[in-house]
Amino acid sequence: MIKKAFYLALMLLLGAGIVRPEPAAAAPVRLSKVLLLRAGGSTWARLSLSRQTAAKYFTLEHPARAVIDLERTRLGRGVRLPQDWGLVRETRVGRRSNGALRVVFVLKSAAALHLAWRRGARGGQRLVIELAGAAARAAETSPARTPAPIPVAHAPGNTHRDIIVAVDPGHGGVDPGTIGPYGTQEKNVTLAIGRLLARRIDLERGMRAVLTRNRDVFVPLRERMVIAREAHADLFVSVHCNAVSDRYVKGAQVYILSLHGASSEAARILARQENSADLKGGITLEGESRTLASVLLNLSQSAAISESMTAARDVVRAMGRTVPIRSARVQQAAFVVLKSPDIPSMLVETDYLSDPVEELKLRSPAYRRQMADAIFRGILAYFRAHPPAGTLFAEERQARMDRLLARTSR
Repeated sequence: MIKKAFYLALMLLLGAGIVRPEPAAAAPVRLSKVLLLRAGGSTWARLSLSRQTAAKYFTLEHPARAVIDLERTRLGRGVRLPQDWGLVRETRVGRRSNGALRVVFVLKSAAALHLAWRRGARGGQRLVIELAGAAARAAETSPARTPAPIPVAHAPGNTHRDIIVAVDPGHGGVDPGTIGPYGTQEKNVTLAIGRLLARRIDLERGMRAVLTRNRDVFVPLRERMVIAREAHADLFVSVHCNAVSDRYVKGAQVYILSLHGASSEAARILARQENSADLKGGITLEGESRTLASVLLNLSQSAAISESMTAARDVVRAMGRTVPIRSARVQQAAFVVLKSPDIPSMLVETDYLSDPVEELKLRSPAYRRQMADAIFRGILAYFRAHPPAGTLFAEERQARMDRLLARTSR
């Protein structure tokens, strides 16, 4: 049954044009040149190929590496691999058993990876890769912004959509969530921070927020996912407060979904606490293993988790600059509310209500605004670096890349 479901999903992907195998008779692609450039605070790699091919890419840590797999590609004779330039410490190339050519850039520090195809000067294709280090990402999230004209309704060319962020204030209604020593209810804190976060998102040109609840009502966990999906959300952010028996533990944490269980025992306990919210609304969780099994069969789940990790890391970094952080690493747990198979999702535990000092801070409007602003800056950094196709952010990023490439090719 599982094998049948897998092949059905694969056939759907092929029909949608997501998987594009080349004809078996096609000649291998030839990589004839690798060039490194520096511009705009980033390091750029330019791969000259005989024609365009499928390119898969990802990053690794310890040491930091950017990896690009080029399908049906061979390295041309005499190709020199550039070393120690900009963010790149070393360039390596190797053949894979499936016929792909793997290009590895060993980096001096972690970097975001962005790819674009360009027509070559003498035919062929160029794969242009931006390696955006911390300095370049910081520049992109700087408060200083270039003035832009106010968009006019139905203006020619004004077709790029807003990025949509689903903001999910945890708990609500009959489910108060955790309660602090001074009686502060989690549902009220999350609603206040969620509203502030949504307002900040709406103020950003090219972004729009959708709240899963905007008042003190109970919303079942899976209905929150449905609201995000019906809004065509590009990201789902659930806002919560933490609690433990130790009243002096404090700091924010960010979670994404784990397919293979939680990353720690504390994460498992926390996941069970949050998941029990459905029971408080009169909805049984019986049979959820079947629902989870169907999610696991959906091939898009792994891609959503990968994007969730990237977005969550940006949020952790942004929060760490202005608010206390319990863990600088993104945590993983089996939160029901994060199980959407097609929307990158994260859960932000803003702080510990069990700590009386942190409870008083979370009751402060100024601190709530500071928390919302920190989460927003992380979301903005993520979408500046990874704009969804068809959005205004993607158009602006492409324009920046074109200007930089025009300078480097002179």
